[in-house]
Formats: sequence, C-alpha cells, structure tokens
Amino acid sequence: MPSLAISTPGLIALTAVVTATVIYLIILAVRLTQRPRNRPAPSLNLVDQARELKAMGQMQEAVFLVRGETGMSHRAAARFVNRL
Repeated sequence: MPSLAISTPGLIALTAVVTATVIYLIILAVRLTQRPRNRPAPSLNLVDQARELKAMGQMQEAVFLVRGETGMSHRAAARFVNRL
C-alpha cells in the first residue's frame, strides 16, 4: 500500500497556499461588511428638516427622524445629523 507522505517542500507549498486562501477570504469578508447597503439617499427635504431640528437644539428628534426615514442605525444617523 503506498504511503501518503508529503515531502517537506510540498508541505511548505501546501501551507502557503492554504494560508494565502484564508487571508484572502478574511479580507473579502471585511470588505463585504464595510460596503454600503442599497439604501436610498436622504432627500433634501429630510436634510432640511433634520438641520432645522438640530438648530433648535433637538438633536434626538433629528436623529429619530433620520432613522425613521432612512433605516439607518442610531450611530449612523447621529453621525449624519452631527455633520449637518
């Protein structure tokens, strides 16, 4: 019965290929999670309303408005309102 022994250079090459594949898959997964989702852009009317609420000191209301209209997370909506 033939043995399934792998030579040292073959083992090193196999390890390098497996390692490169795993690194590639990790990078691909990270890029896919950072890609923006297909959500509609906030309308100009929404931007104006949020800007008015922020100017009146009603930050939470502005954040809730943006979240309700766009489906953004609380963190993303707060960032959006802060940048207005």
